[in-house]
Amino acid sequence: MKRALPVLVLSVAGLIPVWRYEPSTGTSTTEAAAPASTPSASSTGSASGSTVVKGTVVTTEKGDVQVEVTFAGGTITAVRMLKQPNHPQTTAAVPKLVAETLEAQSADVDTVSGATITSDGYRESLQAAIDAQGA
Repeated sequence: MKRALPVLVLSVAGLIPVWRYEPSTGTSTTEAAAPASTPSASSTGSASGSTVVKGTVVTTEKGDVQVEVTFAGGTITAVRMLKQPNHPQTTAAVPKLVAETLEAQSADVDTVSGATITSDGYRESLQAAIDAQGA
């Protein structure tokens, strides 16, 4: 009988996180546009000489991933996530992926631990944007 109370308390304490768990239900963006099948490029101004290119929408099991890359000449100057899964690991991974992209100047970036699916979608969308800019 002395063991029953601690077992009951620990069982309830272990089940509380399970009851409170909320799986991600979609993406953090509210765009309802149809997924783009090809990347698109647009110039943001002749004075700045920069080009903004959207990568393809990559559908993953966690949600859609799409990047927008700003190029100045052949150099990647900025990367912005247009669509990403609404998940804590993704939110933490995006700054790491962007920083690594700016350093590598390519889509050859490491997978972020805990956000493997998002990292793969990010690389695919990023590569599509780089390919579109070079074309």
